[in-house]
Amino acid sequence: MKGLSLFLGCLVPNRYPGIEMATKLCLAKLDIDCIDLPGASCCPAPGVFRSFDRTTWMTLASRNIVLSEKMERDVLTICNGCFSTLEDVNRIIKNDEIAKAEVNAHLQKVDKEIKGKIDVRHIIEYLYEEYGPEKIRSSVERQLKLRVAVHYGCHLIKPTRDRGLGGFERPTFFDELVTAIGATSVEYPDKAACCGAGGGVRSALKESSLKMTEAKLSRIKESEVDCIVNSCPFCHMQLDSGQNEIKEMKGTEFDIPVLHYTQLLGLALGFPPEMLGIDTDIEKNNKLMELLDSQTQNEK
Repeated sequence: MKGLSLFLGCLVPNRYPGIEMATKLCLAKLDIDCIDLPGASCCPAPGVFRSFDRTTWMTLASRNIVLSEKMERDVLTICNGCFSTLEDVNRIIKNDEIAKAEVNAHLQKVDKEIKGKIDVRHIIEYLYEEYGPEKIRSSVERQLKLRVAVHYGCHLIKPTRDRGLGGFERPTFFDELVTAIGATSVEYPDKAACCGAGGGVRSALKESSLKMTEAKLSRIKESEVDCIVNSCPFCHMQLDSGQNEIKEMKGTEFDIPVLHYTQLLGLALGFPPEMLGIDTDIEKNNKLMELLDSQTQNEK
Protein backbone atom coordinates (compact mmCIF):
# COMPACT_ATOMS: atom_id res chain seq x y z
CA MET A 1 0.00 0.00 0.00
CA LYS A 2 1.46 3.36 -1.06
CA GLY A 3 2.28 5.90 1.63
CA LEU A 4 0.23 9.07 1.94
CA SER A 5 0.86 12.80 2.17
CA LEU A 6 -1.65 14.79 4.21
CA PHE A 7 -3.18 17.74 2.35
CA LEU A 8 -4.72 20.02 4.97
CA GLY A 9 -6.24 22.65 2.71
CA CYS A 10 -7.04 26.13 4.04
CA LEU A 11 -9.90 25.83 6.52
CA VAL A 12 -8.43 23.18 8.80
CA PRO A 13 -5.17 24.92 9.76
CA ASN A 14 -6.85 28.35 9.86
CA ARG A 15 -10.05 27.51 11.75
CA TYR A 16 -10.01 23.90 12.90
CA PRO A 17 -6.53 22.78 14.02
CA GLY A 18 -8.30 20.29 16.27
CA ILE A 19 -9.43 18.38 13.18
CA GLU A 20 -5.81 18.30 12.02
CA MET A 21 -4.68 16.93 15.38
CA ALA A 22 -7.52 14.40 15.48
CA THR A 23 -6.63 13.20 11.98
CA LYS A 24 -2.95 12.76 12.77
CA LEU A 25 -3.67 10.98 16.05
CA CYS A 26 -6.07 8.56 14.35
CA LEU A 27 -3.72 7.82 11.44
CA ALA A 28 -0.86 7.12 13.84
CA LYS A 29 -3.03 4.92 16.07
CA LEU A 30 -4.20 2.93 13.04
CA ASP A 31 -0.58 2.62 11.84
CA ILE A 32 -1.30 4.33 8.51
CA ASP A 33 1.80 5.70 6.80
CA CYS A 34 0.99 9.39 6.33
CA ILE A 35 3.22 12.45 6.57
CA ASP A 36 2.74 16.19 6.02
CA LEU A 37 2.80 17.65 2.51
CA PRO A 38 5.20 20.64 2.76
CA GLY A 39 4.73 23.62 0.47
CA ALA A 40 1.08 22.96 -0.34
CA SER A 41 -1.23 25.88 -1.21
CA CYS A 42 -5.00 26.25 -1.51
CA CYS A 43 -6.41 23.38 -3.57
CA PRO A 44 -7.96 25.80 -5.05
CA ALA A 45 -11.66 25.63 -4.20
CA PRO A 46 -13.80 23.93 -6.86
CA GLY A 47 -17.05 25.88 -6.59
CA VAL A 48 -16.08 29.31 -7.93
CA PHE A 49 -12.49 29.19 -9.17
CA ARG A 50 -13.11 26.42 -11.71
CA SER A 51 -16.02 28.34 -13.23
CA PHE A 52 -13.98 31.48 -13.90
CA ASP A 53 -10.59 30.13 -14.97
CA ARG A 54 -10.36 26.39 -15.52
CA THR A 55 -6.72 26.39 -16.70
CA THR A 56 -5.43 28.30 -13.67
CA TRP A 57 -7.55 26.12 -11.38
CA MET A 58 -6.00 23.00 -12.92
CA THR A 59 -2.46 24.40 -12.81
CA LEU A 60 -2.60 25.36 -9.14
CA ALA A 61 -4.11 22.00 -8.24
CA SER A 62 -1.47 20.20 -10.31
CA ARG A 63 1.30 22.02 -8.47
CA ASN A 64 0.00 20.54 -5.21
CA ILE A 65 -0.18 17.08 -6.75
CA VAL A 66 3.39 17.39 -8.07
CA LEU A 67 4.63 17.96 -4.51
CA SER A 68 3.24 14.57 -3.54
CA GLU A 69 4.40 12.92 -6.77
CA LYS A 70 7.98 13.86 -5.86
CA MET A 71 7.47 12.12 -2.51
CA GLU A 72 6.03 9.08 -4.33
CA ARG A 73 2.98 9.23 -2.10
CA ASP A 74 -0.75 9.45 -2.77
CA VAL A 75 -2.48 12.61 -1.56
CA LEU A 76 -4.84 12.24 1.42
CA THR A 77 -7.47 14.94 1.88
CA ILE A 78 -9.74 15.59 4.86
CA CYS A 79 -12.00 18.06 3.05
CA ASN A 80 -14.64 17.35 0.41
CA GLY A 81 -13.82 20.47 -1.61
CA CYS A 82 -10.09 19.75 -1.65
CA PHE A 83 -10.86 16.17 -2.66
CA SER A 84 -13.10 17.36 -5.49
CA THR A 85 -10.49 19.70 -6.94
CA LEU A 86 -7.44 17.48 -6.56
CA GLU A 87 -9.14 14.23 -7.57
CA ASP A 88 -10.89 15.81 -10.57
CA VAL A 89 -7.72 17.48 -11.83
CA ASN A 90 -5.64 14.36 -11.26
CA ARG A 91 -8.15 12.30 -13.26
CA ILE A 92 -8.16 14.86 -16.09
CA ILE A 93 -4.36 14.87 -16.24
CA LYS A 94 -4.30 11.07 -16.47
CA ASN A 95 -6.86 10.94 -19.28
CA ASP A 96 -6.42 14.13 -21.32
CA GLU A 97 -3.00 14.63 -22.90
CA ILE A 98 -3.94 18.05 -24.28
CA ALA A 99 -4.96 19.33 -20.83
CA LYS A 100 -1.84 17.77 -19.33
CA ALA A 101 0.41 19.52 -21.85
CA GLU A 102 -1.33 22.84 -21.26
CA VAL A 103 -0.89 22.57 -17.50
CA ASN A 104 2.73 21.49 -17.78
CA ALA A 105 3.48 24.49 -20.02
CA HIS A 106 2.58 26.66 -17.03
CA LEU A 107 4.25 24.43 -14.43
CA GLN A 108 7.53 24.52 -16.34
CA LYS A 109 7.78 28.22 -15.45
CA VAL A 110 8.32 27.13 -11.85
CA ASP A 111 10.41 24.05 -12.76
CA LYS A 112 7.64 21.54 -12.14
CA GLU A 113 5.91 18.83 -14.20
CA ILE A 114 2.90 16.72 -13.39
CA LYS A 115 3.10 13.11 -14.56
CA GLY A 116 -0.14 11.58 -13.31
CA LYS A 117 1.58 8.81 -11.34
CA ILE A 118 -0.27 8.98 -8.03
CA ASP A 119 -3.85 8.98 -6.73
CA VAL A 120 -5.86 11.41 -4.62
CA ARG A 121 -7.80 9.94 -1.70
CA HIS A 122 -10.38 11.25 0.75
CA ILE A 123 -9.95 10.01 4.30
CA ILE A 124 -13.49 8.57 4.43
CA GLU A 125 -13.08 6.80 1.09
CA TYR A 126 -9.58 5.64 2.06
CA LEU A 127 -10.58 4.26 5.45
CA TYR A 128 -13.49 2.41 3.85
CA GLU A 129 -11.69 1.06 0.79
CA GLU A 130 -8.18 0.40 2.12
CA TYR A 131 -8.50 -0.01 5.88
CA GLY A 132 -12.04 -1.31 6.14
CA PRO A 133 -14.85 -1.03 8.71
CA GLU A 134 -14.02 -4.41 10.27
CA LYS A 135 -10.43 -3.43 10.99
CA ILE A 136 -11.61 -0.16 12.50
CA ARG A 137 -14.11 -2.10 14.62
CA SER A 138 -11.29 -4.26 15.97
CA SER A 139 -9.24 -1.14 16.83
CA VAL A 140 -11.95 0.57 18.88
CA GLU A 141 -11.18 0.98 22.58
CA ARG A 142 -14.40 2.77 23.49
CA GLN A 143 -17.75 1.88 21.96
CA LEU A 144 -19.61 5.11 21.17
CA LYS A 145 -23.26 4.23 21.62
CA LEU A 146 -24.51 7.41 20.02
CA ARG A 147 -27.28 8.26 17.60
CA VAL A 148 -25.43 9.96 14.77
CA ALA A 149 -26.65 12.00 11.80
CA VAL A 150 -24.13 11.40 9.01
CA HIS A 151 -23.63 14.28 6.58
CA TYR A 152 -21.79 13.13 3.46
CA GLY A 153 -21.58 16.53 1.77
CA CYS A 154 -21.80 17.14 -1.96
CA HIS A 155 -18.25 16.84 -3.27
CA LEU A 156 -17.48 13.52 -1.61
CA ILE A 157 -20.09 11.64 -3.63
CA LYS A 158 -20.79 13.81 -6.69
CA PRO A 159 -20.43 13.42 -9.62
CA THR A 160 -21.16 9.77 -8.93
CA ARG A 161 -19.87 8.56 -12.33
CA ASP A 162 -16.41 9.82 -11.38
CA ARG A 163 -16.35 9.05 -7.67
CA GLY A 164 -17.38 5.42 -8.00
CA LEU A 165 -18.66 5.30 -4.41
CA GLY A 166 -22.26 4.34 -5.08
CA GLY A 167 -25.35 6.42 -5.79
CA PHE A 168 -25.52 9.85 -4.18
CA GLU A 169 -29.11 9.39 -2.96
CA ARG A 170 -28.40 6.47 -0.63
CA PRO A 171 -24.66 5.87 -0.16
CA THR A 172 -23.67 3.66 2.76
CA PHE A 173 -19.86 3.69 3.07
CA PHE A 174 -19.67 6.62 5.51
CA ASP A 175 -22.50 5.13 7.60
CA GLU A 176 -20.57 1.86 7.82
CA LEU A 177 -17.54 3.66 9.24
CA VAL A 178 -19.79 5.25 11.87
CA THR A 179 -21.40 1.96 12.89
CA ALA A 180 -17.93 0.39 13.06
CA ILE A 181 -17.22 2.42 16.20
CA GLY A 182 -20.41 1.31 17.91
CA ALA A 183 -22.69 4.21 16.96
CA THR A 184 -26.04 4.11 15.19
CA SER A 185 -26.29 5.99 11.92
CA VAL A 186 -29.77 7.50 11.98
CA GLU A 187 -31.62 7.90 8.71
CA TYR A 188 -33.29 11.28 8.27
CA PRO A 189 -35.14 13.07 5.45
CA ASP A 190 -33.04 14.99 2.92
CA LYS A 191 -29.88 13.31 4.13
CA ALA A 192 -28.17 13.94 0.78
CA ALA A 193 -29.07 17.64 0.79
CA CYS A 194 -26.30 20.27 0.68
CA CYS A 195 -25.31 22.00 3.92
CA GLY A 196 -25.83 25.33 2.18
CA ALA A 197 -22.26 26.61 2.13
CA GLY A 198 -20.79 25.52 -1.19
CA GLY A 199 -20.45 27.20 -4.57
CA GLY A 200 -19.88 30.62 -3.04
CA VAL A 201 -23.43 30.70 -1.61
CA ARG A 202 -22.28 31.28 1.98
CA SER A 203 -20.15 34.24 0.89
CA ALA A 204 -22.52 35.84 -1.60
CA LEU A 205 -25.99 34.91 -0.34
CA LYS A 206 -25.65 34.37 3.40
CA GLU A 207 -29.36 34.45 4.20
CA SER A 208 -30.21 31.94 1.47
CA SER A 209 -27.30 29.80 2.61
CA LEU A 210 -28.59 29.68 6.17
CA LYS A 211 -32.11 28.82 4.99
CA MET A 212 -30.69 25.67 3.44
CA THR A 213 -28.77 24.94 6.63
CA GLU A 214 -31.82 25.51 8.80
CA ALA A 215 -33.88 23.12 6.68
CA LYS A 216 -31.25 20.40 7.07
CA LEU A 217 -30.77 21.00 10.79
CA SER A 218 -34.55 20.86 11.32
CA ARG A 219 -34.71 17.41 9.73
CA ILE A 220 -31.79 16.24 11.85
CA LYS A 221 -33.28 17.68 15.06
CA GLU A 222 -36.54 15.83 14.43
CA SER A 223 -34.58 12.57 14.21
CA GLU A 224 -33.39 12.95 17.83
CA VAL A 225 -29.68 12.42 17.28
CA ASP A 226 -26.82 12.98 19.71
CA CYS A 227 -24.52 14.62 17.16
CA ILE A 228 -23.83 15.35 13.50
CA VAL A 229 -20.76 13.81 11.87
CA ASN A 230 -19.27 15.22 8.69
CA SER A 231 -16.25 14.67 6.45
CA CYS A 232 -15.53 18.26 5.43
CA PRO A 233 -14.43 21.33 7.43
CA PHE A 234 -16.52 23.65 5.23
CA CYS A 235 -19.66 21.62 5.93
CA HIS A 236 -18.50 21.48 9.55
CA MET A 237 -18.37 25.27 9.74
CA GLN A 238 -21.78 25.68 8.13
CA LEU A 239 -23.52 23.12 10.32
CA ASP A 240 -21.78 24.23 13.53
CA SER A 241 -21.26 28.00 13.30
CA GLY A 242 -24.43 28.14 11.23
CA GLN A 243 -26.39 27.10 14.32
CA ASN A 244 -25.19 30.23 16.13
CA GLU A 245 -25.93 32.41 13.09
CA ILE A 246 -29.46 31.03 12.77
CA LYS A 247 -30.05 31.60 16.48
CA GLU A 248 -28.91 35.24 16.16
CA MET A 249 -30.97 35.78 13.01
CA LYS A 250 -34.21 34.00 13.96
CA GLY A 251 -33.93 32.88 17.57
CA THR A 252 -34.16 29.22 16.54
CA GLU A 253 -31.89 27.02 18.63
CA PHE A 254 -30.73 23.56 17.54
CA ASP A 255 -27.97 22.81 20.06
CA ILE A 256 -26.57 19.82 18.12
CA PRO A 257 -22.86 18.92 18.52
CA VAL A 258 -20.97 18.74 15.21
CA LEU A 259 -17.87 16.55 14.79
CA HIS A 260 -15.56 15.69 11.90
CA TYR A 261 -15.31 11.91 11.53
CA THR A 262 -11.70 11.88 12.72
CA GLN A 263 -12.82 13.51 15.97
CA LEU A 264 -15.51 10.87 16.50
CA LEU A 265 -13.06 8.12 15.55
CA GLY A 266 -10.49 9.61 17.91
CA LEU A 267 -12.93 9.31 20.82
CA ALA A 268 -13.53 5.66 19.91
CA LEU A 269 -9.78 5.04 19.77
CA GLY A 270 -9.44 6.30 23.35
CA PHE A 271 -8.21 9.88 22.95
CA PRO A 272 -9.64 12.54 25.31
CA PRO A 273 -11.81 15.29 23.74
CA GLU A 274 -9.30 18.07 24.44
CA MET A 275 -6.73 16.31 22.25
CA LEU A 276 -9.24 16.14 19.40
CA GLY A 277 -10.24 19.80 19.32
CA ILE A 278 -13.61 19.11 20.95
CA ASP A 279 -14.23 22.18 23.11
CA THR A 280 -16.07 20.96 26.21
CA ASP A 281 -16.54 24.56 27.38
CA ILE A 282 -19.26 24.71 24.73
CA GLU A 283 -22.42 23.45 26.41
CA LYS A 284 -23.64 21.18 23.61
CA ASN A 285 -20.23 19.45 23.39
CA ASN A 286 -20.07 19.10 27.16
CA LYS A 287 -23.47 17.41 27.17
CA LEU A 288 -22.22 14.95 24.55
CA MET A 289 -19.16 14.10 26.63
CA GLU A 290 -21.30 13.70 29.74
CA LEU A 291 -23.51 11.26 27.82
CA LEU A 292 -20.48 9.21 26.78
CA ASP A 293 -19.08 9.26 30.31
CA SER A 294 -22.38 8.08 31.77
CA GLN A 295 -22.47 5.22 29.25
CA THR A 296 -18.95 4.22 30.27
CA GLN A 297 -19.87 4.25 33.97
CA ASN A 298 -22.97 2.13 33.31
CA GLU A 299 -20.87 -0.43 31.45
CA LYS A 300 -18.58 -0.74 34.46
